[in-house]
Amino acid sequence: MPYYPAQVYQPEADTFLLLAAAQAEVRPGDRVLEVGTGSGCIAAALARDCEIVATDINPHAVFCARQKGIDVVRSDLFSGIRGTFDLIIFNPPYLPTQPGERIDDWLESALDGGATGRDVIGRFADAVSEVLAPAGRILLLVSSLTGLSEVVELFVDRGFTAEVACRQKVEDEELYVLRLIRKQG
Repeated sequence: MPYYPAQVYQPEADTFLLLAAAQAEVRPGDRVLEVGTGSGCIAAALARDCEIVATDINPHAVFCARQKGIDVVRSDLFSGIRGTFDLIIFNPPYLPTQPGERIDDWLESALDGGATGRDVIGRFADAVSEVLAPAGRILLLVSSLTGLSEVVELFVDRGFTAEVACRQKVEDEELYVLRLIRKQG
């Protein structure tokens, strides 16, 4: 399959905010999973400090990340992933998108969050416990366009605590990195 870089989400402000949060969060010896790796920028930067596996549904993103030496599984969220991870990082598709706004290409998989921007985030919240180590942590990028309190509620309802690890104003939205931890006992 030919590689089309225009079909891969390129690093933007959200990528760099999540990268900074991940670099501050990762611990020596952590087993890390980056869901939706895109270009592989975050996984490549963290690979020096930990064991990292990445996933992406987009075959062009998988190719791009592999070119950086990243172990990438082409998958939708966690399908095909085995074992548990100490840290899971995700910059999900979070843009609220109406059916008439869809462009139907691979880049769309990195952007289209459904009508509320929370479709993929909800599926992630439903399944993440299966691959999160008992004392594991999650870093999730969220936009004010998606509804921070609604996303926090998704995770609190599933037994997690949530705190904003960092934030950044970018044009007409605020970006947040949520640090999510499963409540113990």
